[in-house]
Amino acid sequence: MTGLNAIELEDVVKEYLSHGEVVQAVKGVTLDIAEGEFFSLLGPSGCGKTTTMRMIAGFEEPTKGLVKLHGQDVTNVPPNKRDVNMVFQSYALFPHMSVWDNVAFGLKQKKTPQDEIKRRVGEMLEIVDLTGREKRRPREMSGGQQQRVALARALVNRPRALLLDEPLGALDLKLRQAMQIELKRIQREVGITFVYVTHDQSEALTMSDRIAVMNDGLVEQLASPREIYERPATGFVAGFIGTSNLLTGTAVGGVLKVGDSRVLVPGHDGDVTVTVRPEKIAIGTEEPAPEMSVVRGTVTEVVYLGTYNSYAVRLSDSTDGTVITVFQQNAHDATATAERGDSVWLSWQARHSYVIGS
Repeated sequence: MTGLNAIELEDVVKEYLSHGEVVQAVKGVTLDIAEGEFFSLLGPSGCGKTTTMRMIAGFEEPTKGLVKLHGQDVTNVPPNKRDVNMVFQSYALFPHMSVWDNVAFGLKQKKTPQDEIKRRVGEMLEIVDLTGREKRRPREMSGGQQQRVALARALVNRPRALLLDEPLGALDLKLRQAMQIELKRIQREVGITFVYVTHDQSEALTMSDRIAVMNDGLVEQLASPREIYERPATGFVAGFIGTSNLLTGTAVGGVLKVGDSRVLVPGHDGDVTVTVRPEKIAIGTEEPAPEMSVVRGTVTEVVYLGTYNSYAVRLSDSTDGTVITVFQQNAHDATATAERGDSVWLSWQARHSYVIGS
């Protein structure tokens, strides 16, 4: 990646009129996307991520704010004049055309010389691993192959940025996971900026250089996948990205203490909300060492999930029925450490307690 920003949004707002009332779909989003970056807009349905992408593409015009592509203000520039292409979930392939003609369509519209069309389409089909399938029609191909045709058709025009709106949503789980790896490979190979819209946390974590987590028209956190997972900025981010346990209370001398429980939060005093990930927690029947964060509870559910067991543990000293989720990997023995109704200790290292907002 270079120091040049491929895309910049400056305090972008999008308002709609709904039943006589003004509704803000996007509420002042500011972000920069670097040249060559794989950037994801992640959030639940209705959070504003697709509207944000459509403003980058030019299909929607901001009510307020600026959209810049490679330093140029394109806020009022129509989509066909912007050096970006978009891939939709539906793929929108021409059913009567072959793979070759689908991929070559944009080049033919631009009256590109025939020898250059042949070379560029051939190169792109090789990158997306469709060489030898040039004569097939979309209906003769799997969902994953159709998705790669749509990618090739968008990329063959050499856009400065590619926008992808939930492009894997129609695929089954195994194929979707395989295509996540393929998309990242293709992005690295062609070296252009990808902006990816998804509600699937694992997709965003797998592929992205950075992620903007959106909620209710705002960006709640913009950071690397690791930073967002390990150090969530808000309770929403902690709960939306993977599974997280939230514990709230008053810390005194770096310890959040409720009954038999002690959660170590070094350097923190006062009211805190602590998050700890399920895979960081150990479960057992013997009281852990004093240097660990420790809570006691009763197992209410055990679910075998192949690679790991998931435990739901209701805290013994909780007045609100707090339940902690624990993931224990089945690395050596698939037998559950505890069963429903067992009284257990949960423990984790102090560094795995993250105080939200710290």
